[in-house]
Amino acid sequence: MARRPLPRILSNPRAQVARSRELARTAADGATDVLHPLLTISRGLRRLAAAARTKWAETPKDRRGPLLFFVAALVLTVALVPYGPLLALITLMAAAGWAGRAPGAAAEPEVPQEDRTERLQSLYDALVPHFSVPEDPDPLYAHGGEWSRALGDHDFDENGRVSSLTLRYPAYFPDGDPEARARIEQLLHAKAGRGREYHFDWAQEANILTLTVLAPLPTDIAAQRFVTAAEEVVLGFTDPGAVRRTLPVSRGRGTEDLPPVVWRTGARSTEPHLLAVGQPGSGTTTLLRSLALQALEHGEVLVIEGSGSGEYACLNGRPGVLAVECGLTGALAGLEWAARETERRLLAANRARQAGQAPPPDCTRPLWILLDRPSVLGHVAAADGRGDPQSLLQVPLRHGRAAQVTVVVAEQFDGFDALGEPVLQHTRARVVLGRTNEAQTQLVLGLPPHTTPTEEMPPGRGYARLGTGPVHRLQVPATPDPYDEATSETHRAAVRALLPEAAPEAEAAAVPKAPADTEAAEDEAAEPLPEAPPGGTATAEPAQPEEPTQTARTEETAQTADRAGAAVRDKAPVSQAPRAPVPVLDGPGS
Repeated sequence: MARRPLPRILSNPRAQVARSRELARTAADGATDVLHPLLTISRGLRRLAAAARTKWAETPKDRRGPLLFFVAALVLTVALVPYGPLLALITLMAAAGWAGRAPGAAAEPEVPQEDRTERLQSLYDALVPHFSVPEDPDPLYAHGGEWSRALGDHDFDENGRVSSLTLRYPAYFPDGDPEARARIEQLLHAKAGRGREYHFDWAQEANILTLTVLAPLPTDIAAQRFVTAAEEVVLGFTDPGAVRRTLPVSRGRGTEDLPPVVWRTGARSTEPHLLAVGQPGSGTTTLLRSLALQALEHGEVLVIEGSGSGEYACLNGRPGVLAVECGLTGALAGLEWAARETERRLLAANRARQAGQAPPPDCTRPLWILLDRPSVLGHVAAADGRGDPQSLLQVPLRHGRAAQVTVVVAEQFDGFDALGEPVLQHTRARVVLGRTNEAQTQLVLGLPPHTTPTEEMPPGRGYARLGTGPVHRLQVPATPDPYDEATSETHRAAVRALLPEAAPEAEAAAVPKAPADTEAAEDEAAEPLPEAPPGGTATAEPAQPEEPTQTARTEETAQTADRAGAAVRDKAPVSQAPRAPVPVLDGPGS
């Protein structure tokens, strides 16, 4: 009896496997062709949802309410229109199909999974010595452990570097210790990639640390009029979400809403005075120039420049600018007048309140005292045998808020130790500009920043802190000297547009005088002058008796005459806008 051959499936199993694979591939290709429209629409819906989430995250918090109201009104309108829901569904499907086409066109270049895993494992291994102790029976971080246990959500940029990372740490880690947190932040900064600025968010309740790469702050914002109240000035601009407020800002050819760092001054301010410290060329002079342009819109400005480099020459002779002093004699005279003016305002306001009346207008007009590099003036004064000019700031600093007097001091780090105790005690608004280390930033602001500085920082870039508030990244608007041709012409034109128009008398006074005119000016300076702001025009009213509480200054009569004569000989008089003259102290019977 002949043997029957075995079935083919038993004699050749590889052929059956190949046939099965071919059938499965054919079925998959057919299903892909059939489901291609559905896959395209699904991909488009995901992209539209991601774009909506990104747009929502970028929307400031103060504008989310109106946006929700607009969306709700749009949905209600579509629901009430005949065939509205059907048309909306068709439009949505069409938009999803358009957004879902060409899956590789909008996708960013993918980083190989092996490189991602290697980078995350390297981060995990570097954190093991900081987040583990021998007594832990089940450590979250251990040598040879898996990074997936501790590292959560993560993203990479197109260069394969970490752009965001969420990690968990054990509960026994001292996350309340600034030094311990600083060690972790420095380690992550080095391992995630230098040359970028990182933000660290410590959620101490959940033991979670979130690392985020911050986008650079815009440096092309020119000086301009900002939409603020009369007692508010804009120090600069910060990150979206750091503050609850946005301002319309002209940038380039359009207008954008950017988050500002607004400093409130005046009688209701909790931080009435400001101290700015930075490295040479970091932008402290730019900050003071920006504040001066904003202050001239509603008040008067007295500028005292210790370095004598002429950075504020553009303000000379402008309405509202009382004086721009560069020498020691003029600086002392200006600060002495500022102290007496503060006392006069306090006395006048007190008399008005006792009489049940409003304070006089000249007592409520803001007065700004901008002092740049006081350490240089102190060094010159010590060499000349005079007192430190900072001692004259004690009255404006202590009583300036009630008298509508604001003091802004700018200094470099090499002269920070020369700042007096009144300046450090009463300047509760602080700004640090330029590249600094954590110790220098904490010395000025009182807290270390929650970000890591970059290797190169543009002028005007730094940190700001108002009182006991958080530390914000800061970029000061570009406010260069309009006479400096080395800067951008666009920014210089913006500064010139904000400067008040100088009176013709000031332009004529800027021309050098003939010898005869100089001798006439010296003869006029020899006559007694009534008390007036430094560099300003003396009033024609006779001096009235001072208050009994004010100490007579008989020993300074000769020095005052010398200073007045020097002011007339050495510099042109500063023109003033048509406004009421600065009065002197009234007598008791007035």
